[in-house]
Formats: sequence, structure tokens, C-alpha cells
Amino acid sequence: MQTFRFTAVENANAKEPVVAVAPESETSAYYGRNVFNRAAMRRYLSEETRRSIYETVERGATLDRNVANHVAEGMKRWAMDLGATHYTHWFQPLTGGTAEKHDSFADPRGHGESLEKFEGKLLFQQEPDASSFPSGGLRNTFEARGYTAWDPSSPAFVIGDTLCIPTVFVSYTGEALDYKTPLLKSDSAVTKAARDVLEYFGEGDEVIHSYLGWEQEYFLVDKDLYMQRPDLVLTDRTLIGHDSARNQQLDDHYFAAIPPRVLEFMKDLEFEAYKLGIPVKTRHNEVAPNQFEIAPVYEAANLAIDHNLLLMSIMKNVAEKHGFEVLLHEKPFAGINGSGKHCNWSLGTESGIGLMSPGKTDEENLRFLCFMANTLKAVYDNNALLKATVLNATNAHRLGANEAPPAIISSFLGKQVSDAFAQLLASKDMVKITGKKGYSLGIPQIPELLVDNTDRNRTSPFAFTGNRFEFRAVGSSANCSGPITVLNTILAYQLEQFKKAVDRKIKSGTPVMQAVLDETRDTFRACQNICFDGNGYSDEWKAEAQKRGLDCESSVPLTYDAFTSKQTLKVFEETKVMTEVELDSRKEVFWEIYCKKMAIEGKVLSDLTTNHVIPVAIRYQNILLDNVRNLKDIYGDKDFRKMAASQMDLIKCISEDISAAESLVDELDALDAKLSNEEEGRAAAILYHDKMAPMLEEIRSHVDSLEMMVDDQMWPLPKYRELLFIH
Repeated sequence: MQTFRFTAVENANAKEPVVAVAPESETSAYYGRNVFNRAAMRRYLSEETRRSIYETVERGATLDRNVANHVAEGMKRWAMDLGATHYTHWFQPLTGGTAEKHDSFADPRGHGESLEKFEGKLLFQQEPDASSFPSGGLRNTFEARGYTAWDPSSPAFVIGDTLCIPTVFVSYTGEALDYKTPLLKSDSAVTKAARDVLEYFGEGDEVIHSYLGWEQEYFLVDKDLYMQRPDLVLTDRTLIGHDSARNQQLDDHYFAAIPPRVLEFMKDLEFEAYKLGIPVKTRHNEVAPNQFEIAPVYEAANLAIDHNLLLMSIMKNVAEKHGFEVLLHEKPFAGINGSGKHCNWSLGTESGIGLMSPGKTDEENLRFLCFMANTLKAVYDNNALLKATVLNATNAHRLGANEAPPAIISSFLGKQVSDAFAQLLASKDMVKITGKKGYSLGIPQIPELLVDNTDRNRTSPFAFTGNRFEFRAVGSSANCSGPITVLNTILAYQLEQFKKAVDRKIKSGTPVMQAVLDETRDTFRACQNICFDGNGYSDEWKAEAQKRGLDCESSVPLTYDAFTSKQTLKVFEETKVMTEVELDSRKEVFWEIYCKKMAIEGKVLSDLTTNHVIPVAIRYQNILLDNVRNLKDIYGDKDFRKMAASQMDLIKCISEDISAAESLVDELDALDAKLSNEEEGRAAAILYHDKMAPMLEEIRSHVDSLEMMVDDQMWPLPKYRELLFIH
């Protein structure tokens, strides 16, 4: 295990030496040192102030504004002791990334004097304007007011010289302009609904959270090669490039020894993550060359998502120090696996009860089946919406490509859980769920293996994996807030409907546990069509899914219609997570982003083909033509035809690909000019999907063909065989 040594360094603002870190000391010595966590609060805040914050974080209580000044002063002193000179409200606009505007602690006064100032009102709320972010019609550009407000449940942190304060971002009239606001509302909704159902089991006073463990996949490429690929720089993926003869077909990169250069990058990344309290745990090679994964332990969903966004940011900075570029695009290279961000989602209590974990008693197992059935029913009723949260211009290249789940939402349960539900449907009594089973390999020195209550199914978008659901369809570049907000909200709504039905049964005289059992059975019976344990890649499943009534739409723009379907509006309005106006804005933003990304790809491919590829192909073709003419001059017509036949064929093939590429680029440019005059909404997005996307693929096929014919020394761009292997 790499360790780090601490040394004291002088800091002009510090009351005591600031600790710098050098290799050779335990991780625990510096973990969370750049986070305003409980350890920092104990040093910088009074007991009374700390108690107010703990109550806010743990119980959802509103923090008294009178306490804010004390918090702000302590937070400022802590940040300045770490060398901070500025502060920012760190928020998540609808671009999918994060945003920040830095302000100095310095408060210049007259007579050449200045004080460091940070008051409670600056901690609580700011007006960053931020009017240029997409809002989907929630506000006009001239309506500039937008407010950020502190989220105490996600601790502040210091990066460089800046104190970063996680916040929500809302409009002047209160609509959510970000991802965090609906996420927090959805968490409140699902925890309240779950607590109401837990009252049947005598556990209604439990503090409940939605939990998330993400698995972040990514590619690394050499920075120098990256900078020579305009398509990577401008679109995050290779728009052209022929397959490498060797890629992932030997499966030799998967879980193999991590290349030394990459390992040094990973060590530094983990060091930076640990300082920020990001609990990364796992690192390994993924299937594709140059593809890797990092994953943390589970956290409350809101904090986990903040940590994921923060990690994606620091990955870029750390990679640059090691001469790498991080690629988070879902499909940066054709012909090999793309990258996802598997979201392992569950509900649990602070006392350690996993609501999606089988128990040891009949009552605990009934609780498990109850929450499982309601989750499945929520996903079944809202499968189109759930798909809309993950399908976009980048992830569409990955989903359904025999490397990731198909763009049809279904759920894998595994034999043991499926059998339990089958028994439940066949009987009025409670079913037995056995724990982990063991088996021996017949090798004396190998102990008995304990087998989980499910296997894994990598073709399932929403698979149960023992004590949680793994939502595998989320893309690697995504903000997890979108899908997690929807999962929380649809489950909250379904649990509310479940409780109403159980209460009706109890009111009619059915005993409480029997009423819960009966309604669990009815709930699962109504959503069995969402359960599928087979091969999600098969054509048979696509036909079967359609028969089952699952949403099979694959057009990205059309999937966004689900954001304002009658079902979606009912669910979100009843749970008070988002209004119709806010939901409609998401749909408009996603159409706009889709159009912009497709337009950029069209322009970049046109430029690459016209200014990089075709001139080189023509130059090489001229060399071949000169050689053919020389052969004819030397050997005459008779021998020349035999000797130059293969070159003539090559010249012909090059000419055909050049001509086809030029013609298609002309069509692409004309289409781009037409679409640039269209409003970036549903109609334009459909045209980009239906017309431009196939055109990009067709142009690529001709360019990739030219790559295999043109002299390697003349080809203007680094090839896949160079990009995909780190030395």
C-alpha cells in the first residue's frame, strides 16, 4: 500500500503549520483533510453550532440562519488555514457538468486596507446570474437572476486556493435549473414513502437514505497523440479510424497487471481523491485496451454523486501531469467496448437495515419482497422515462452494442429471487428465502465457496445483484443525478400507491402482515413483464419485449417525449419532485444538447475529411499514378498492363472512396447549413438523428477504407494501434 509522509510548511494565513504530504505515511493520516467534515467542525465550530448542522444533515431540519454566521466564520478560518484565498458556490447546471464562480475572501477597504470576510449570507445564498446555461425555456437570457443555495448535506471542500461549497441552483421564480435540486427532493420523497411502509414492520422511526455506489470506467490516451486528433479534442471520440488488428479480442487487458505509467497516475488520483474524502476502493484494467475503472464504497446518493463529479474533474488534472488525457465519452473508439458508469442503487437505514437485502426471519423477508416488488413495479410503469435519463448522443453509441445493456429496460433477478416470487404467486403463505449457499471445489486447500443469492447478467440494464440494483445503462460521462432522481421518484410514488392499497385491506379487516403480503403479491403480479433473466442482446428478446409492452424506442430524440408523458407528470407532480414546467424544460434542454453535439460532429468530420484526409489520399494517388506512368515508359504497353494491374486497381479504389467521401461531405455541409437555421428542438433533433447520424457513419466507412490504402507514413492522424496501447 502506498503511504505518505507529512511535513510542516509555513503559511502566512495559518495559525499553525499547514501539512504537506509526501510519500511514506498511512492513508488515514490525510484522508478528508481538504473537507470540512466532522473532524474539521470539531476544531472550528462550537458544540451548539455543530449540533445544528448534524440535525440538518441527519434529520433534514432547516438550518437556522442565525447559525450561518458561526458556520461561515469557522469554515473561512479552516479554508484559509489550508491556503484558500477564494470561495465559490459549486453547482450542477443542466450541461451535465459542474460550475463555479470564484470570489475573494479579501474585502478591500479605504486607505489601502483589506479584511478577509465571509458571512453567513454569502454561505447560504448567492446570485451568480449564470444566465447562459441551458434552461429549456425556464428563463430568458434577459431574465438573468439565478440563485445558488448551500446544501449542508454535502460538505464543503478546498481545491487549490478555493473553498468550494456544494449548492443547488434555482431560478428567480424557484424552478430547478440544476440536477441537485430535484435529486434532493426525490431523496426526501422516497425516504418518507419508505418510512411510511416500514411502519407496518415497526420500523417507521428509522432514518432512511438512498445509497449509491458508482463504477467509473474511462480511457487513457497519450496527451501528445490526443492533441494530434482534432476529433478527440473537439468531440471526445474518434469520428474516423480503422480497427487495430489487435484490440480486445484476446481479453488479455482485462484485469491484467496495470501498466506502470497508468499505476502512477492511479496512485496520484487516489491521493487527491482521499484528500477530498472520496472513498475510492477499487482500480483495475477494463476489457478494452487503455480502458480502466475506479470505484468507491457506497455513500448516500447525494454525496456519492457530488464525489463522482468531483472525481471526473480531478481525473483530468492528474492525467495531464502524467502525460495522459482522460476520455469519458461512452464510445471514443469504434469496434471495442465503450465506457459506462454502473450505478449500484439501494435504500437503507442509518442503523444498517438494507431494504433490498433478504433477511433471517419471515418478517424481514417479507420486507425484502415488499420493497423488491415495489421497485420492479416502479421500473415497469416508468421504463420509458428511465431509458430517457440515460440515452443521449454519446451513450447511444454504446447501448445495445453487445458490450452494454440494450436500450430496452428490463430487470434481472436471478434464480433464487425469481423462485421466491414464483412461490409467492402460487401460495397465500410467506415464502422461505435461503441465505448464501456453499460448495466445495474438491481441492483440500481451497475453502468452501459461498454463493450469492443471484448470479450476474451483464446484458440486463437493471439487474438485482444481492442487496441492490445495478443500473448498468448509465453512461460514463453522465451526471448520475438524472437516473437516480428518477429511480427515487418513481419508487416514492409506487410506495405511496402500495400503502394506500394496504391501508384499504387493513380497513376491511385483513391483518397487517397479511395485507402487506397480499399487496406485495398483487404488485409483483402486475409487473412480471419487466423481469427477464435471458440474453438481452438477442433479436428474440427485442421481439419479446415489444410483446410485453416495454418501450423499445431507439431514437434518442423520441425517447425524450417520456419526460412529459401523462405517467411522468402524474408521478412527479404527486411526489412534488418536479413540476410540468421543469420536466418540459429537461426535454427541451436534452434536444438542444443533442442537436449541438451532432452539429459539432458534422463540422469536425467535414473538416477532417476535406482538409486532412482527402489531400493526403490525392497526394498518394498521384505518387501511384507517377509510378504507373514510369512503368509504362520503361516496359511499354504489353508488360506494363501485367505489372501495374494491382496498382491500377488500388488507384481505382482510392478514387472511388475519394469521390464518395467528397460527395457525402457536400451533402453533409448542405444538411448542416439547413439545420443550423432550424430551432434546436424536437424536429431538428429528429433530423440530426435520422439524416446526419447515418451520413457520418457512411463518410467514416470511406475514410477508414482510405486509411488502409494510403501510405502509413503519409497518413496525417495517429491510428488506433497507436492510440490504444500505452507503453
